[in-house]
Amino acid sequence: MPRGDLFPEIGPFETGYLPLSAGHVMYWEQAGNPRGRPVLFLHGGPGAGAGAVHRRFFDPEFWRIVIFDQRGAGRSRPLGSLAHNTTLDLVGDIELLRRHLGLDRWLLFGGSWGSTLALAYAQAQPEQVAGCVLRGVFLGRAHELDWFLHGLRAVFPDAHAAFAGFLPEAERGDILGAYLRRLTDPDPAVHMPAARAWSVYEGSCSTLLPSPETVTSFAQDRTALGLARIEAHYFAHGLFLPKGGLLAHMQAIAGVPAEIVQGRYDMICPAATAFDLAEAWPAARLTLVPDAGHSALEPGIRRALVAAVERFRNGR
Repeated sequence: MPRGDLFPEIGPFETGYLPLSAGHVMYWEQAGNPRGRPVLFLHGGPGAGAGAVHRRFFDPEFWRIVIFDQRGAGRSRPLGSLAHNTTLDLVGDIELLRRHLGLDRWLLFGGSWGSTLALAYAQAQPEQVAGCVLRGVFLGRAHELDWFLHGLRAVFPDAHAAFAGFLPEAERGDILGAYLRRLTDPDPAVHMPAARAWSVYEGSCSTLLPSPETVTSFAQDRTALGLARIEAHYFAHGLFLPKGGLLAHMQAIAGVPAEIVQGRYDMICPAATAFDLAEAWPAARLTLVPDAGHSALEPGIRRALVAAVERFRNGR
């Protein structure tokens, strides 16, 4: 393996399903070294789910890698469920998983919405967080949502035209509301086309250069439904974040060490947000990747993320 690239593929050494509140059941897995230092992978979306490739950011000989699918996402059940699905619920689920696995403290690793959730959990449970590795920072502020729904047209007019054009012209004045009505319709003939349109839009804007493979993965039914329905639900509720947003509560984690990796040409979560977070976090180091967009799997991003994790391994 070239130093700084992803580690080889591995399987989990343990998997399970953990009952949660309101009928939700969480899929979780552990990989790597059962006696290693714990690291928790937090997937994006909300609703995108995790995959096998996400184990590969960590040296399996050193790290005890914990991965789970958030409520309604991926292999967790029921898929796409919005019942009792809020940021506070997810924070509680993470803490339940930590206790279930008998862990003390862990490194948090999350990108995009995963960075949002990492911050929310760290602010709620700072004593359990050894550090954070965050990528493509998303703070859930109103102007960030507006950028995703409307502003991206400035850079991806073709993708945005398809996204907005999926809706009847009379409904395009409220893109979020129009999509949410379709995504929450019980009829698959209504919600699945809307889910694909939303998810393909996000996938199309996620990489610096066109990536048909990325778009195809976003278009898969399970990914599309979990991502689009849950994302729209969270967007409609301001991401269920505390008053003042996450930046208003940074004092709780001011001393928690952090590595922030950000693509300069990230169009889903523009770099200004990562700068805002770094300025509010004395213990954070920001790495700006000059030739990357949003995706964690772009070459420059994945190298920077592996290097950031290795710095935590070596005491930074």
